[in-house]
Amino acid sequence: MTEQDPLKNRKFKAPGILEMLKRDLLGKRRPFDCIQVEVTSYCGGRCIYCPHTTMAETWKSRHITAEIFAALWPLMRVSERVHLQGWGEPLLHPRFFDFVALARKADCQVSSTSCGLIMNEEIAKKLVHSGIDILAFSLVGTDPKSNDSGRAGVPFDKVCSAVRMVKSAAKEMGYSPLDIHFAYLLLADRIEAVKNLPRLMEELDVGTAVVSSLDYIADREQCGLAFAPHEREKIAEAKKVLQEAADEAAKTERKIIFALPSAKASAHAGGCRENTARSLYIDAEGMVSPCVYLNVPDNAENPCRRVFGSVLETDVLEIWEKEEFCAFREALLKNMPDSACLNCPKRFEVVRSA
Repeated sequence: MTEQDPLKNRKFKAPGILEMLKRDLLGKRRPFDCIQVEVTSYCGGRCIYCPHTTMAETWKSRHITAEIFAALWPLMRVSERVHLQGWGEPLLHPRFFDFVALARKADCQVSSTSCGLIMNEEIAKKLVHSGIDILAFSLVGTDPKSNDSGRAGVPFDKVCSAVRMVKSAAKEMGYSPLDIHFAYLLLADRIEAVKNLPRLMEELDVGTAVVSSLDYIADREQCGLAFAPHEREKIAEAKKVLQEAADEAAKTERKIIFALPSAKASAHAGGCRENTARSLYIDAEGMVSPCVYLNVPDNAENPCRRVFGSVLETDVLEIWEKEEFCAFREALLKNMPDSACLNCPKRFEVVRSA
């Protein structure tokens, strides 16, 4: 890259020894737990539950620019983790590993979520050497039948192959801080598939699976795949299966973490599971929102969209301190949320594991 590359700005200095000591020895936390960055909204999958599929006619496919990512440097310097993923497949971005490198330079932990569709041996080796500490592979089933019917273009066997390639690259390296997870989306029409999750984790040597439910309803026809707070019998059935799977996984020292809605809003940090008091979301165009659900990249009118500024126009930390953004977070903490968050499942979810 040339000297004009925004990611190579000489002003970007790694933390000094004193700061490192405060964090490592004194456990001094940075103000932000995590910032989520949408590096791209391109994806080769056509998952039935995803707005990328259901909103195809109005979808905005774009990569984040180096200029936008570089503008996040002040925020990364005060954040514990950078999660590189939004509404697309992050590994499609040609500069994904440059973004990882800059976040690591800021002394952030780095994670991402992939469907595994474009994984090959070269990418697997780059991931292992990059310094990224968590890579989650997404699934909605535990075999081709339960997974592929909901994820057109993203076959189950391809995901398994991707996991094996990364595991093989890590073994070849001898040591790697990279931890492979499953990001498992529980759909209400295939609850039984979860019973095989402990077996799959053991077979592919995956230590952790984080199971979530369908939090963003991209199409009303998908409501039956989700779990609403009032659907107590449906939730109870899922909870039973998930807890049994978590107990089974624990026998081999693996962990299944899952979340399901309760009947009333839970006392989450920041007012919801997205922890909006210590996190935020930046989309591929540099627009700042409280979370990924409040800024879906499509051109359609969306009354639930909440954007508080652009990092290309205003310093990202100044956006965080804007009066209207502070008021949004304060209302959520007081359980008097913005209308866009009122019925969001994230406010009702309770996290469980074995």
